[in-house]
Order: sequence, then C-alpha cells, then structure tokens
Amino acid sequence: MLPFNAAAAVPDVASVLTGLSALAQCQSTAELQQKLVGWLAELGNCALVQLYLLDASHSRLPLCCQWLDGQLGGEHGEDGLTAPLLAYSLSQNTPLQLDELDRSLHATPFLPASSAAWRSLLCQPILDRRQQVGGLLVLASRARGLGRALTLPLDMVGNIALAQLHAMQQAELALQAPDLPLPEPATASKLGSFGLIGESPAMQQVYRLISKVLHNPVTVLLGGETGTGKELVARAIHDYGSRRSQPFIAQNCSALPEQLLESELFGYRKGAFTGANQDREGLFDAANGGTLFLDEIGDMPLALQAKLLRVLQEGEVRPLGSNQSHRVDVRIVAATHQDLFSQVEQGGFREDLYYRLSHFPISLPPLRERGSDIRQLALQFTQETCAFLQRSHCRWSDTALAYLATQRFPGNVRELKGLIARALLLCDGNLLLPEHLDLPNTPTQAHRLTLREQLEAVERNLLNEALQQHNGNQTLTARMLGLPRRTLLYRMQRLGVALRPRSQAQCLPK
Repeated sequence: MLPFNAAAAVPDVASVLTGLSALAQCQSTAELQQKLVGWLAELGNCALVQLYLLDASHSRLPLCCQWLDGQLGGEHGEDGLTAPLLAYSLSQNTPLQLDELDRSLHATPFLPASSAAWRSLLCQPILDRRQQVGGLLVLASRARGLGRALTLPLDMVGNIALAQLHAMQQAELALQAPDLPLPEPATASKLGSFGLIGESPAMQQVYRLISKVLHNPVTVLLGGETGTGKELVARAIHDYGSRRSQPFIAQNCSALPEQLLESELFGYRKGAFTGANQDREGLFDAANGGTLFLDEIGDMPLALQAKLLRVLQEGEVRPLGSNQSHRVDVRIVAATHQDLFSQVEQGGFREDLYYRLSHFPISLPPLRERGSDIRQLALQFTQETCAFLQRSHCRWSDTALAYLATQRFPGNVRELKGLIARALLLCDGNLLLPEHLDLPNTPTQAHRLTLREQLEAVERNLLNEALQQHNGNQTLTARMLGLPRRTLLYRMQRLGVALRPRSQAQCLPK
C-alpha cells in the first residue's frame, strides 16, 4: 500500500511521484491502463477505480479498464454516456463528488454489483494535450467520503497518464502500419448517430461529415429543406464536440427586424438608442467559448451580413453605441433552406460572407430519401408523444406503417412529427390505423392495403435508398440491386421514383 495521510485525506507527494515514475516505465497501453487504475485505488484507498475514454467520434464513452477489490475485473465497453452522473461530469468538464451516495436518488448503473452498498463517489474529467476532455476517472468507496483533496492529484495524474496513453497509441500504430490494411470507410455503426435518429445511407453520410468537424473550429453551413432537422444537427455538433461544456445559443435570423436583430447579436451600450438604459451583452458574448447557431442565415439583411463577416474574419465584436471592439471565441454554425449561391448571383447575399460560411457544408436529406428511417422515426415520435400526452402507449398496425412509407412528406421530419401527434389525438384505442393519419388521398379502406401495395411501398423505399447511396448513378444502383439497368429504369418509372440529378446531390456547388 502506498503512503496515504488518512487524517487529512491528502496523498503523500512522494507516493505520487513514485507512481508517475512507474507509469512512465509501462511498455504498452494495456499495461498503462491497468497500472493506473490499480495505483489510484491504493492512492485513494478505495475499492473501485474505473477508466473511461472517449472514442474517436466522441459519441461514446466506453469503459476501458476497471480495478475492483484488489484485482482487474468487470465487463469492458459499457457506454458511460448512458449514465446521467458520468454524462454530466463529462459535459460540464467538472469534478463530481458525492459523499453520501443514495442509490434511490442517483442512477449508478456503471457501479458493479456489491454485497455492501457503495456510499461515496468521485468523477474526475481528464484532459488531453489540447486541454479538451478525453475521458473520466471514477472512484467509488463503500465508506462515506473519498476526500476532496483527491481532486487535484487525480487531475494531474489523469492528464499526464492520458497524454502518455495517446503517445503510446500513436507509437503502436506506427509500428503496425506496414502490416495494417487500408482503413474501411466509417459507417454510422462505427461513428454513432450523435443522438440523431436514422440508419439510412443518406444519414450515414451526414454522421460521417459531423464526425469530421466535431473537434475543428471550422464554420459549418447546414443546408436542406424545411423540417429536415438542421437545429438538431447543430446541437449534435456542439454536444459531441470539444465545446460541449460551453453555451449553445440559437437565433433565427428571420424572426426579428434588422435593428432588433443587430442589437440582439452584438449587444449595445447605455444610451445607444432610446430605451437603452443599461449595457447589454449580445448573443456573441453569451456564446463566448461555445457555439452560436444562426438559423435561416439567408434572411439576414445585407447590412448585418457585413458585421457578421467582420466577426468571422477578425473574431471581434463591436456593440451598438461603442467605439471599441472586443474579441470573442465563438463557433458559428449557420443553416438555411435556400440556395445561397443563387442569392449571391441575384445580389441578395454577400459573396464574401457566402464563402466564409461555406467552408464545410452539410446537406441534410429530405425524408423522402430516408425511406427506411420513417418507421424508426414514427416509433420514436409515438413514444415521445404518448409520454407528453400522458396516455398509454399506442402501437402501429403493419398496414399503417406501410402506408406511411408511401408518403413523400414535403414538410419532412417536422411534418411527420405533427402528423403522428394528430393521429394519437384521433386514435381512441391503442392501435394506430391508416385512417388516423389524415393524409391526402387516404383510401377509404386504407387499413386494408393489399399485399401488392405494401410490397410496392417497400420496393419504392429500397430504390430511393440505393439511388441516394450511389448519388443517382443508375449503373451502380442496378449492379448493387442485382438488376439489369433496363429493369431498374422500368421499375423506377412504374413506382414513380424520380431520378435526382447529380448536381443536386450537394448542398452547395463545389
């Protein structure tokens, strides 16, 4: 056992230095993780130490190593983000100490089963070299109080160990590089869905693009039709990125007149205009260190576009009525349902601002191109709406789901969600039928859709997804489906599947 000052609950300095020296001599990442949790268990005189590390996409927090009652043990791979206590400590980047752990008040599924109850808990975020949260150290004891003085040494030890771990991982990859095959393209199952719903090829592409910008300060421009979930994607970029512990501020640029929008974004000083009785900070200041989401950026007046351009170029904000600018660190995520390039050509949007905003465009697919996601979205929205309405759970009939899949939904996900809420209000029982959907051209006997109609709906969705996956290329789509190209064209014409031109596959022109 390492020296430990139990009276003051302060680890001995010499023991900390000795432990760090032992960690420095580790030859592999596995050995480093095992020695770290074992040493911290002795250092903190506690029965349980867990090491959680964020994965590459920062969408999961798997358990990497665990020390329990003097030995390594426990199942690895559990996602710590599913535990509210761990998710809170990670997202807020702050230590969490519970000296009186009450299992009836605190959900602790991450703690292993024990004959004696766990009485105290300490969660300590650990930072990487860029001072971004890279994981968590979790200490638990069956006695009350772990000692707040552990926070400082844990912070230091964890950060040093994480830096060494990353360096060893890079060295191991370099040694294995000649024998490693080329990496496979990332898929949604590898990246995670970032809290979004959908596993269609179109959404997998969105997840791939999101993963590229999580930890980069580049400005993101979200495009797509109304109701495709642009604000949800903006929140996902913030919540799963390095700024997760900082504010996320959203502003619809079409919701306010020009003068009010300017004061809302940039703030003002006392006396700047009639009614300005005191200084007020703007949304850029409120979002300092975090993310500012500017929805419907295409509706921003030209005069304000010039001020926004300066913020993007110089990182400085000048409030109304002030002669001085001050620096802010804000990540901009903008969104629009319009074609900004066409607006630039027509003089309705500044060209220089357009190129500043479009560093990394992400186009969100309309719901009609996400055929297999409609069922998943419908089931999720039904569950959420039933909870909101405080009514018993409703299930979908197979014919209702099949009929739902035949619709094009011009209002996209937002329309689908509203449609389901209305259907639940119309449904007197616990079974949703097609007649509850109140869709245009609903057949009188919609709940008696023939087998052929249901099969055509499934085939239509498969064709849409295959075309989306291959960017409208008929040859590749036919090859993937095992059909002659002529048969593919015939089936598309018969089922009313429109071929989207390739030029429309991107949110913005290259």
